[in-house]
Amino acid sequence: MLQPASRPAAPRIIGTSAATATYSTRASPSPVPRADLRAAQPHLAAPSAPSLRCGLATVARSDAFANLTSADVEAFAKILPSPSQILTTIAPEFGSASYQPVDPSELDTFNNDWMNKYHGRSQLVLKPKTTSEVSEIMKYCHAKNIAVVPQGGNTGLVGGGVPVFDEVVVQLGGLNQIRSFDEVAGTLVCDAGCILESLDNHIGEKGYMMPLDLGAKGSCHIGGNVATNAGGLRFLRYGSLHGTVLGLEVVLPDGTIMDTLSTLRKDNTGFDLKQLFIGSEGTIGLITGVAIATPRRPSAVNVAVFALDSYDAVQTVFGQVKKHCGEILSAFEFFDQTSFDVVQKHATAGVRDPFEARHPFYVLIETSGSNKDHDDEKLQVLLEHLMEEGMIQDGVLAQDETQLQGLWALRESIPEAAGKMGKVFKYDLSMPIDKMYALVQDMRTRFDEHGVHGEGNDVGAVCGYGHIGDGNLHINIVAKSYDPKIESIIEPYIYEWTSSVKGSVSAEHGLGLMKATKIGYTKTPESIEYMKKIKNVFDPKGILNPYKYIQV
Repeated sequence: MLQPASRPAAPRIIGTSAATATYSTRASPSPVPRADLRAAQPHLAAPSAPSLRCGLATVARSDAFANLTSADVEAFAKILPSPSQILTTIAPEFGSASYQPVDPSELDTFNNDWMNKYHGRSQLVLKPKTTSEVSEIMKYCHAKNIAVVPQGGNTGLVGGGVPVFDEVVVQLGGLNQIRSFDEVAGTLVCDAGCILESLDNHIGEKGYMMPLDLGAKGSCHIGGNVATNAGGLRFLRYGSLHGTVLGLEVVLPDGTIMDTLSTLRKDNTGFDLKQLFIGSEGTIGLITGVAIATPRRPSAVNVAVFALDSYDAVQTVFGQVKKHCGEILSAFEFFDQTSFDVVQKHATAGVRDPFEARHPFYVLIETSGSNKDHDDEKLQVLLEHLMEEGMIQDGVLAQDETQLQGLWALRESIPEAAGKMGKVFKYDLSMPIDKMYALVQDMRTRFDEHGVHGEGNDVGAVCGYGHIGDGNLHINIVAKSYDPKIESIIEPYIYEWTSSVKGSVSAEHGLGLMKATKIGYTKTPESIEYMKKIKNVFDPKGILNPYKYIQV
């Protein structure tokens, strides 16, 4: 039975004698054979010079795009009514200009990603506040062949939201209004620049919640979430944005406003065009409005973290949790000891270790329902079963909201903590669940063989964690710097490995600049060719978010 410890410490599971005496001794699955996997995927050649080394990817600026002039900035100043909506380093040609140039440092937050891995050199940031302003901007850029990069909260991990060269940044944070919320149907219509956490708080007051939850929820925009088809921590329960997004308002590269902002849950009239823009990463249109179905906020939420002795045990426990929890299971996350150690050493103060001993693996489960007694009983039966069968070594169960947030912080703090430790090579992959941790083990072995792995070495840690429920593995490789030597050890091997087990090189982060040439590891040549045709239908000039996603 469970006996709560004194608060604020999370209560410890105290098992029966059988539970304390029986532990799993199964070893982690053997890695995929470390043969040369290059034959599994043809090498994709990099573009020819002239080129720029940007975030470790080599690309060349297209001569098809115009160079900005002060006349262009003057034209944008006529579109945007407030001087604060324009940031530019381009000096006006005449003293009576309608704008004033700024110091280049004021554009740093728009030219660089939050990891400081990808660096552009845009001279102009535009901050529209309405869909019509976005439309007028795109009409002008289309007519003048000016390249554009849409930018939301700039929380991406693959360089998709920052310029590569001197593209104009269209920052959509000014489109931040909630247009409507239907409290009966649970349908929300809002601007693309609304922050995810703000939306969740707003509809939370009415008993609803957003169907996705991300570590970056305090900064990311819903438009960017949709543009990248973000997955996140609620995917197991509520599924993909392809299922929850009901309609979109999109400005096309030529300035056309495509209004499919329907709140209907059923509509079989013609092609479902909005689906093309979900996950398109701003390459065929700028999302300016979103209609989304939101679920009821559960009245009973439970969170527990278990300690396990092997990845085999992680899989077994996942099966048992699904069996016992059924419809109330809302999250099942795993992380390894390396990830746990990095969090304890480098995470924000207040993230505490609830366990007395170190363990190879940890899983976090969350249940969400409407009947607390019913959910508590289900979880109690599950915990007793896991302990009695020796499937877990230890565990803690949150008894209040503070403890709940504290347990979630163990998992959500991993990316932040890794970033404080060093420069992080982040890989977001999906594959069969039984193969997930074998890749983590294999990458550590690979770094060991190259003599670069270990405390004080070039690679300080290889963290493995992710969403077991949907087969999504995150590997964070923490290095001293974004060193091409380290990258060459990782790539293309990690993509070849993933391809060999029929996985995807991008589970939820997207392709961006980082993986623009890596799509062939997951998609067939025929699929890629049709994707290029779709890009050309909407953006024949290629001005929208060039060099990324699918290179045309």
